[in-house]
Amino acid sequence: MERAKSVSLGEINYEAFTREIEALRQDVFQSLCYQDFLHLVKMERIGKLCSLLGFATAWMVPNPISAFLIAQGNITRWLLMHHISHGGYDRVPGVPARYTSKSFARGWRRFIDWFDWILPEAWACEHNFLHHYHTGEDKDPDLVERHAELLRNWQGPRTIKYLVLFLTGITWKFSYYAPSTLNALESHKSRGPNQRQVTPIGFSNFFDLRNGLVRKLWFSCYLPFFMFHFVVIPLLFLPLGTTAMWFVLINRVLAELITNFHTYMIIGPNHTGSDLFRFDHHYKNKQEFYVNQVLGSVNYKTGSDWIDYPQMWLNYQIEHHLIPNLPMTKYQEIQPKVQALCTKYHLPYLQESVFKRFRKFLQVCAGDSTMVRVPSSIDRVHTPLKDVPS
Repeated sequence: MERAKSVSLGEINYEAFTREIEALRQDVFQSLCYQDFLHLVKMERIGKLCSLLGFATAWMVPNPISAFLIAQGNITRWLLMHHISHGGYDRVPGVPARYTSKSFARGWRRFIDWFDWILPEAWACEHNFLHHYHTGEDKDPDLVERHAELLRNWQGPRTIKYLVLFLTGITWKFSYYAPSTLNALESHKSRGPNQRQVTPIGFSNFFDLRNGLVRKLWFSCYLPFFMFHFVVIPLLFLPLGTTAMWFVLINRVLAELITNFHTYMIIGPNHTGSDLFRFDHHYKNKQEFYVNQVLGSVNYKTGSDWIDYPQMWLNYQIEHHLIPNLPMTKYQEIQPKVQALCTKYHLPYLQESVFKRFRKFLQVCAGDSTMVRVPSSIDRVHTPLKDVPS
């Protein structure tokens, strides 16, 4: 809370900070090169190697090493999807079309590039658009404090609360993210010129196949993923014997639990904590947009590829929310510059280890702490809303 108490929004030079961020933005786009793409390929190959080694040993015996390697391969596909779908490699000279946002995981390529519980187009709408341009607002579909209100207000034992959070963590792609992203996509589409009534997926209708959205969740998300990952893949090992097949299935299930908790631990705390801001208003202009991204985001420890890779480059969350369509390498380059600009303009730049941030995330979810509310917009700048960067 000390960070929040020390922030005076009226004293921040919104205009000057925006000018320098946009100058940095222009410079970094001009510096894009083929090496940025080669770095992406290197990360992809590491992930493929993890998957190969994991499955090459998974048939021998159920074990955490094989499961961890399979999980790391899955997490690498998430890493690729996140940065490519944002358009991070669209402007890189010489990048093949399949690594651009218009091709990666689109259509049939979903089954090659990012075959997860989640529909790629639903992810792109929920995350790239709704979350990034409503960060920390009530319209932010990833606002953890709002989602956790029932648990926060429950007066039961704290031990039970943390058990619920653990169970959520090991299942959250299935139990939360797949239906949440689908709800966001269909609700967003329903606001268009051809408005139609959408009944969101919730606990009460999770198995109601009369609802078209529920049918889409089961037949486009759950069943394809389940059949391929937990039926087809184990059956490929049947020539090695029935026992080998069952060992692969067990290791694949363990890998899924690891993947879920790993991503939960990294993604959840990015915008959650008692020292982060929650906004009761939508920004009016690009100056306010840039400042809100810093106030509502937190970085983890940064540095080399070996620090960044396990954290899926989400440890550069402040830089990513300021300029979301950059290659991973560029976040490493601009991080010290963004930190220096925040210091220069008295804008707090929060960076802690992922473990400290995860503890603060859990405290908010359990109701032990509360995020800082910003009740109204700062009416001091006049740049039109249409100039907010994309």
